[in-house]
Amino acid sequence: MPVFPWDTLADVTAAARAHPDGIVDLSVGTPVDEVAPVIREALAAASSAPGYPTTAGTQALRQAMVDALHRRYGITGLTPAAVLPVIGTKELIAWLPTLMDLGPADTVVVPELAYPTYEVGALLAHARAVRADSLTQLGPSVPALVFLNSPSNPTGRVLGVDHLRKVVGWARERGVLVASDECYLGLGWDDSRPVSILHPEVCGGDHTGLLAIHSLSKTSSLAGYRAGFVAGDPDVVAELLAVRKHAGMMVPTPIQAAMVAALDDDEHEHQQRRRYARRRDMLLPALRSAGFTVDHSEAGLYLWATRGEPCRETLAWLADRGILVAPGEFYGPQGARHVRVALTATDERIAAAAQRLADPAR
Repeated sequence: MPVFPWDTLADVTAAARAHPDGIVDLSVGTPVDEVAPVIREALAAASSAPGYPTTAGTQALRQAMVDALHRRYGITGLTPAAVLPVIGTKELIAWLPTLMDLGPADTVVVPELAYPTYEVGALLAHARAVRADSLTQLGPSVPALVFLNSPSNPTGRVLGVDHLRKVVGWARERGVLVASDECYLGLGWDDSRPVSILHPEVCGGDHTGLLAIHSLSKTSSLAGYRAGFVAGDPDVVAELLAVRKHAGMMVPTPIQAAMVAALDDDEHEHQQRRRYARRRDMLLPALRSAGFTVDHSEAGLYLWATRGEPCRETLAWLADRGILVAPGEFYGPQGARHVRVALTATDERIAAAAQRLADPAR
């Protein structure tokens, strides 16, 4: 296993904490806003749950997943047999190659700039990880699994319908499984239009060989609940379910009830989206005014920023101002001159960061 990347930030974290007005932590991207009352009430109401939870999820949860994906993202053709709760999407991403029985003879394709857990998942299965954003980069090779991520973590880049459609066609011709990480799908900004791999415009309503990975961590502030799910090809979902039953990968019953409440209620999600939009509107111009170029970042919860220098130098410059961000090298060699700036801090801390960026003395 590689070194856990966040363990390498001790020095800059200490520097940022030394700021007289305290640290503004825009590094990990952990939610800070309160969980909506409707979700907490559902959790409490289900808290007397002495028996084992079902790995497949309750019927109410499976239906809520199907309904929310249709209502929020226009995904059609799903049934309750084509969805499955997971213990946070990081768990699923890390173990998907292993759960699918991949091994040393198999290749897993991950984006060139990517959430590190895609590569870790390949390593756990002793499979080979290849970074590629274009199908032509793969040449004649036929991987076992392709990870997509749109909107992207870390860049906020959105893959268009034509690109997604091309990947689906290419994968089906070769019998390749495509897993699309869509945790930020509902967070498109400006004129961006993030679309699911399962949307009929992309796959024609046929989910064969396709998985969409969804999380409630950001849109519902449920990172602490470990509440995610996967949807798509019912045969693949059934295979995952069979293995997960043996492995004891069960989402606790109270969490399942909370997920139902979160998926059934769109208003709290809209409120959270407005919070993130407000913070983005403060931080984006502040970064640009301070001399940063912000690339992509048309969706998601991160600003992909550069000062045209090695990312660790930018990291130190920001830490001197009490601002902690993530170095782009965490996400692949192409990120060596960028930093990832999260929008997941309180309004007060985001405003403090914007003030410090505006005043070099800060």
